[in-house]
Amino acid sequence: MSNDSLSSVKRALEVLRALGQGPMRVQAMAHAIGREKTQVSRTLKVLAEEGFAVRDPETMEYRLGWQFFALAAAAEENPLRHEAPRVLRALVQQLGESAHLTTLAGNAAVTVLSERPVRTLQVHERVGQTSPLNCTSCGRALLLGVPDDEVVALFAAADATGEPLPGSERAPRTVPALLERLHEERRAGYVVSIEEHEPGMTAVAAPVRDFRGAPVAAVNISAPTMRLPPEAHPPVIEAVLSACKRLSETLGYANH
Repeated sequence: MSNDSLSSVKRALEVLRALGQGPMRVQAMAHAIGREKTQVSRTLKVLAEEGFAVRDPETMEYRLGWQFFALAAAAEENPLRHEAPRVLRALVQQLGESAHLTTLAGNAAVTVLSERPVRTLQVHERVGQTSPLNCTSCGRALLLGVPDDEVVALFAAADATGEPLPGSERAPRTVPALLERLHEERRAGYVVSIEEHEPGMTAVAAPVRDFRGAPVAAVNISAPTMRLPPEAHPPVIEAVLSACKRLSETLGYANH
């Protein structure tokens, strides 16, 4: 493979990682990854033609396409894919709230499975939807097993802009603040996000670990804060940890 071809592949991967942070226009993408706008535009056009990116005709923003999520789903561990629906349904039945399974996709958490109760007011999270890592329970749960230096690298592009990370004032919106929060949550083994990403919403998450103990997915319960006040957290945390334990065991993790 020629150097030009290798450079094109590397550029495409950089673009996909950046799209993992959320929808972007060409100019913002070029700034985020430090590439020429014309190069980024050509790369995005090819990715869109192949289904790995989609452009919104109204906002002109690009986002990850269906082919990306199809590959992500195909790469999932089979035991997890088979067991997760049952575990999430049991969690929904036990708690009466929406349950989701997410995995890491570049600089974002992507929902790969959702189960919902029959409620008038519930959390709608679509399969394929991406969420920020710093201000969501599932995002930080996925980072619990990631070393600090790798966390810093994940947020290098966003940090270079000087803009705060996504989220409300309750969320860690700088890399140092995120690392501090992760240190606390690693000790606890779970994450609680209270109105950090969406006003009026609370979520609880924990990691699913493979046979090496590395987080490969996260289970989270999300609900309106009025239905999930602090005094209601303990049984929800216990249920989420139990669900993650069961899924981790299907992947060969036994250090509980």
